[in-house]
Amino acid sequence: MVLLSSLVLILSSLSKTSLAWTSPSYKLRSPAIDGTVHSTAFSSSSSSSSFPFATNRRQSGLLRVAAAIPDTSVSEGSSAASTTTALTVDIISKLRFRELQTELAHRNLDTTGTTSQLRTRLRQAEGLTPEECVVNEDDMADECVDEPKLNSISVSFVDQSDPDYERKELLLALDEKVRVGHWKAAVRKLKQYTRRFPSIPESTLNSVLTVCMDNRLQGARASEPVRKILELMVELQYPISEKVGNYCVKNCLGFESPHSTHQGFGGIDTALAMMAALDQALTPVQLETYDKVCCALAKEGSIESAVKLLRTIVNDKSETPSLGTFASVAYAAVNTKVDGSNATFAEQVPAILGLAKAAGYDLDNIASIEDGRNLLAAGVIASEQMQNIGLGLRLLTAASKASVVDPDDQGRGGDVLVSSSSSMAQRAATLIHKRAINRAVEDQQWKLAVKLLELMLERKLRPSSWIWRNVVTCCAKAEKSKKASSLLLEWVAAAERGNADKPPLSVFNTVMNVCEICNEQDLTLEVLDSMKKTHDTEGNIITFNIALKRLAKQGNSAACEGIILSMLTEGVEPTVVSYTTAIASCVNKEGEKRPALAYEWLKRMRSRLVNPNVLTYNTVLASCEDGSLESAVLASKVASEMLADVEKQLVNTANPQQEPSSTMTTNGAFKSKNIDMTNVIPNSITKSLAKRLVKQVDDAVARGEMDARVAEETVKKSLNALAEYVNCTTTECFLEQIESGRQLEKGADAVGAGSDDDEDEIDVTSRDEFELEYTAVSDVHRIAEV
Repeated sequence: MVLLSSLVLILSSLSKTSLAWTSPSYKLRSPAIDGTVHSTAFSSSSSSSSFPFATNRRQSGLLRVAAAIPDTSVSEGSSAASTTTALTVDIISKLRFRELQTELAHRNLDTTGTTSQLRTRLRQAEGLTPEECVVNEDDMADECVDEPKLNSISVSFVDQSDPDYERKELLLALDEKVRVGHWKAAVRKLKQYTRRFPSIPESTLNSVLTVCMDNRLQGARASEPVRKILELMVELQYPISEKVGNYCVKNCLGFESPHSTHQGFGGIDTALAMMAALDQALTPVQLETYDKVCCALAKEGSIESAVKLLRTIVNDKSETPSLGTFASVAYAAVNTKVDGSNATFAEQVPAILGLAKAAGYDLDNIASIEDGRNLLAAGVIASEQMQNIGLGLRLLTAASKASVVDPDDQGRGGDVLVSSSSSMAQRAATLIHKRAINRAVEDQQWKLAVKLLELMLERKLRPSSWIWRNVVTCCAKAEKSKKASSLLLEWVAAAERGNADKPPLSVFNTVMNVCEICNEQDLTLEVLDSMKKTHDTEGNIITFNIALKRLAKQGNSAACEGIILSMLTEGVEPTVVSYTTAIASCVNKEGEKRPALAYEWLKRMRSRLVNPNVLTYNTVLASCEDGSLESAVLASKVASEMLADVEKQLVNTANPQQEPSSTMTTNGAFKSKNIDMTNVIPNSITKSLAKRLVKQVDDAVARGEMDARVAEETVKKSLNALAEYVNCTTTECFLEQIESGRQLEKGADAVGAGSDDDEDEIDVTSRDEFELEYTAVSDVHRIAEV
């Protein structure tokens, strides 16, 4: 009798507590006297009874004790079995949707299905027995039972009351929570119901789902319970409304964090799990839902997943995502770094453009709306990052073809709006045009270079000074004096408007040189007037050199001497170009050659600390080709001096660690602290001149003017050395050092200024300007070779 009374008291206390039921058993945990925890299992002896004891006074029934409670205690800390596997039941229960897919993919298992199906598949692969109850992702603690411990106690009850009473009462309680809008309490009641009963009415699931959906999934806090309800409906084969399913997916995504959660709730994994449930329920996923998930994936940085989903939408679903979705994914691709490196997912952008075209969009027309312009702008940025010049120009051309209404009413075209859509797009468009211009200049395609520069100006892009200079010099190199002058004057006008820097004096010099070559004297005066106005100068080295070139072509040595003296009087120091041009006046096709005067100019320039270069020496040697022995002897002296200067240059190059008297510039020349000393290494013209002068000596020997042995040991010695010097190993090594120095300078510039350095084409442009600077001298050399 005492034992029966004790049991009734225990059962009465249990009926007032919140128990977690797992049909057909539940767990009772009570502390023992010694501090350990006793686990007592109760099981129903009747298969038709789902509620093992009475919980309401109105309920009548006969409780029969089948056995007494044994004295068994189990330590809670020792109940968990140790495992050596990488994954445990607890770990698997906390993995999110994509994490579960990753683990299954590593095991070459199927990755499709709902979250619960993926968890079950992973537990089976790991050989783990699923627990009856775990703490789920919604962080709402479930009421759990420990069935093995409950089964260790043989206590059974026989319930002779209404078998549906508990189910009905639980449904009534659940409906009441739904009615008052207590979604958390409704979810808890739903969990209790699903653990005690094998099936649940469809209407009940829909009612709980409805209350959870209020206020946009309760501010995304109900995202996980909603996901579980949808998966439960899939398992029970209940239909899911298209409107309800898509509403749940869209509203579990927020915009506050990279993972699209809202205050830590919901997110991309939850949305993907819901979409998987909708797919199994054969519920259509709306295009708006796809768009939102794609944008969320792109924002997170999962570019490949976003592109894969876009491909599924376009190719498999035959849907047409909005241009805004394509633009969002493309912009994320060019801004997301790959594994923390400087590289981006720019290579995915051409695929995105291809999907947009496959979806029915015409790239030549999409610039008419803002989303289309953003997509094209992302393509331009990706083209620059991939250094795909052709693709970038193609996209800008496509934008220019669209009929656009300028939002600012400034009459701008689609290509202008694309280029100015963001700072990244403007920078990328500028770099694409710059690289295209540099390539055209390298290939000497002056028409293409001019066209690209005009496109830059039309697209409101600001060319740098080096871009202007490259195009102007390319035109001058092609002897297009009118186009070069026109571009220079346009450059000056842009500088006056504040849209460009002022052209340097060297560019004015280049254009005036080509005008002189083309005998465009009027253009020369126009460019000269512009130079005076731009740089506020009446005359400088440029104007004096132009006068020298005109006089040198006429062979007027006396007038050239007067120009040099005027320069010194006015404080303008003649350069190596000035002296070399004056020496060229001593070599005239129709007039008499004056080698003595040419050599005098050579001594004068040295007295002014201006070192001669290879063109200077070649010009002096050309003046000695008058057939006389005296001139040949003078040429031998000049050859000896040239060889001495070559040795000095080689020493300075071979010993860079010493403090040199000169340093190498980017065009392979040497620039001293006090003088300009350019390259003196003999070239092919030097070799040709030396051979002809050797023959001139032989002719003099044949005439009996000099002994052959004396000529061989004195006059011809330096000339032969000069003629053979071009092919020697030392010269080849020096030329390789010059080229190596250029590459090192380019590398240093790239490190210091990045790939956007405007001086990456300085070598080509500088060499072209160098050739134009020595036009009068080049004419002399051509005359000498005839």
